[in-house]
Amino acid sequence: MMLVFTLMALTLSVILALISFWLPTILPDTEKLSPYECGFDPLGSARLPYSMRFFLVAILFLLFDLEIALLLPMPWAIQLTTPPSVMMWAMMVLLLLTMGFIYEWDQAGLEWAE
Repeated sequence: MMLVFTLMALTLSVILALISFWLPTILPDTEKLSPYECGFDPLGSARLPYSMRFFLVAILFLLFDLEIALLLPMPWAIQLTTPPSVMMWAMMVLLLLTMGFIYEWDQAGLEWAE
């Protein structure tokens, strides 16, 4: 039984690998063959100004990603000797980030197009 599952997995892996090498070469065009670097045209000028909105959205993404990383151990922290203090600190972090999010929304910092 284990041999059958191993052979099926190996066969499926080989078939998918062959399809992934064969499928993209069916109709190559200039868009697929051109290099892509961070959303900028690689053949244009390297001295183009960066959009400040891009950096604002990137910083906001990192901030809320950090929030998830800080709140991830929360279920294990509840098992400590002082769960109310853990909940209080978690709620303070959430409140601070929510207030910052409301401020950014109010200042139209989340609007991508002007």
